[in-house]
Amino acid sequence: MTLHSRSFLTSKSIFRIVIAGVVTLCILWIYRSSLPKNKYCNTSTDCYNLLKEKARQFRQALPLKPTDISDPEPPTPPPQEQGNLDTLGTQNITLNQENEALDNEYKILTNTSLPRVKAAFVVLARNSELYALRSSMRYLEARFNNKYNYPWIFLNEQPFTEEFKRLTRMMTQSEVHYGLVPTEHWSYPDWINQTKAAESRKSMADRGIVYGGSESYRHMCRYQSGFFMMHPLLDGLDYYWRVEPGVKFSCDIDYDPFRLMQERNIKYGFTIALREYRATIPTLWQTTVEYAKSHPQYIYPRTRPDSLLRLVSHDNGWSYNLCHFWSNFEIASVKFMRSEGYQSYFRYLDKAGGFFYERWGDAPVHSIATALMLKKSDVHWFYDIGYKHDNFEHCPMEEKWLVNSKCYCDPATSFDVNPGSCTNLFLEVMERSASSYIVTRPDKDDLPSS
Repeated sequence: MTLHSRSFLTSKSIFRIVIAGVVTLCILWIYRSSLPKNKYCNTSTDCYNLLKEKARQFRQALPLKPTDISDPEPPTPPPQEQGNLDTLGTQNITLNQENEALDNEYKILTNTSLPRVKAAFVVLARNSELYALRSSMRYLEARFNNKYNYPWIFLNEQPFTEEFKRLTRMMTQSEVHYGLVPTEHWSYPDWINQTKAAESRKSMADRGIVYGGSESYRHMCRYQSGFFMMHPLLDGLDYYWRVEPGVKFSCDIDYDPFRLMQERNIKYGFTIALREYRATIPTLWQTTVEYAKSHPQYIYPRTRPDSLLRLVSHDNGWSYNLCHFWSNFEIASVKFMRSEGYQSYFRYLDKAGGFFYERWGDAPVHSIATALMLKKSDVHWFYDIGYKHDNFEHCPMEEKWLVNSKCYCDPATSFDVNPGSCTNLFLEVMERSASSYIVTRPDKDDLPSS
């Protein structure tokens, strides 16, 4: 074979090999394309879904019962659902903690062996009101003070008679104190035009305004507005409970309201809230606005969410809505009433002359000061203390065990449902329910058996 023939054969063999290789690769490519595509998982969720899909396909391919093949373990709940469970658990823990805190607090409030809070009942009364006062004392001693023994302080612009002293001492086992109102606190200050004051009284009497013609009533309102809390007999006290002759307490008071004030740092407590007669205070609000502008350091910012301004004004302070706490029942902080803020407000009003030229009452004065100077947590509604003064009565209406077991009053007579009441506004401003102000607890026999 020649060299030329051998080279031709070699080239021909190489060509055949290349052709065979190409054919082989094509066959392999066609075969691979006919196979199902593989599925891969890159995350735990992908793997779970892939396994679940394979199990479904396997069940469909074989004639097995559904129970013969089990799904993989169910996945962990999505993060949002898990968060809801965590939140619910946290809420339960918080609720249990709050209930435990309230239980511990109530043990303190009802512990008669603890040192007494620095507090007292304060009564402004005349000798002629002796028997009406004895009635008030009987109610309050029976309902509350026979267990706690807080002292009584009696004040009068005239000296108390010995009969008054003897018969009031007989109504209590607690200490009693008798004080005289200073003359300058029950008389006209130098800046008052008494002729103008007399003309104002006559005008109000002619218009039939309640107490419009009474001179003594005006002295009383002025004294209750800014002086009684300054009496030396209140020195050393943290709280006072104001009591009037001829009032009734219709519910058992098992806990100590004074200690509640102390434990919760409350500054002012009430039972009845109502609207004032507009004709008696025509310039009170304008005078108050002038005071607020000149004494901003004593005014709680009205823009804060816990401001109480809405209790006394529906239009952000432009006008007074006439709502006030009825101050013939009030439990309050002596420190607040003696504070420079409150006393400067009283002095400003006193200089304006409205106690004599109009008929400014101590109730709107106390209430406006409370609403402007304090915050929501400083004020408490003693909802579970039934109380009646004249024709106005507060009687608890919620919780059957409270109404039926602790009180004797008729809920239907409660002034709270009267259109003239301001307690609904109070609850709206405080964003709370009436029953949330119940402090007293039911006895074991008060609740239905399970």
